[in-house]
Amino acid sequence: MRGNSLLMLGLAVVFGLGAVIVTKYWLDTQRSQVVPRAEATLSPTDTVLVAATPMRFGDKIQPENLKRIPWPSGVTPSGAFTDEDALLADGERYVITAIEANEPILEWKITGAGQRATLSAIVEEGKKAVTIRVNDVLGVAGFVLPGDRVDILLTREDKRADDDARKAFTDVLLQNVKVLATDQQADDRRDDPLVAKAVTLEVDTEQAQKLTLAANIGQLSLALRNVVSAQGEVTRRVTVGDLSLGNEVDPDSTELEADTSPRPVFATVGVTRSLKRSEYHVRKEK
Repeated sequence: MRGNSLLMLGLAVVFGLGAVIVTKYWLDTQRSQVVPRAEATLSPTDTVLVAATPMRFGDKIQPENLKRIPWPSGVTPSGAFTDEDALLADGERYVITAIEANEPILEWKITGAGQRATLSAIVEEGKKAVTIRVNDVLGVAGFVLPGDRVDILLTREDKRADDDARKAFTDVLLQNVKVLATDQQADDRRDDPLVAKAVTLEVDTEQAQKLTLAANIGQLSLALRNVVSAQGEVTRRVTVGDLSLGNEVDPDSTELEADTSPRPVFATVGVTRSLKRSEYHVRKEK
């Protein structure tokens, strides 16, 4: 009986080892067939040059700040470089648009070979760079940064107006204007407020003329736009009279606090005397 038990145990061990060997052989065979098929489905790869460290406006591109990474063939980004020689062979290059680590180096983000990193390198073709003077209030407390979009407001006084309520007024001079730089800072990835004394804007020729003239006849202010708000809007001139329009109440009235009736509505009436026009606010009759 004991001999039979040993025989059965031995056979179990032999069959077990055989099963392990056969299973391993089958798995190795399957793996050898699957891997070549998987590799055959992969696209051939090229190399693309990316930034090894973050780079900002004006930084000189150095070989130690670059690295190559594999990139699928046929989907290489437009303007990308394959190696350091293709990028630096013809001369030094500088960053004009901030580049983050592992981001591809693209032609439009850097200067041409041998060119300096100047503001003129980032001005769009057909546009001009014009600088206006601001302060901590007119410049939106320093929260206007390169790359932002702003509206330009002009406040001035019409000395010809007879009505004091019409003398001072504010117009929206330009809308959706791109900010190129604040003071001497042109880094569009800067995110900390900076109280600037000057803001450089990207405008066309006619807008540049308007800004230059407006800066000499009145006070320019900036209004920061929402990052996704690109549409212009219909605006009108706002005068001193508009500040109290619809809110005038008789100061001698004893019902000043208790009065909840609708406020009076006013209309603007123009009067011309000896070819000189004056405008007045008059209360509309019900």
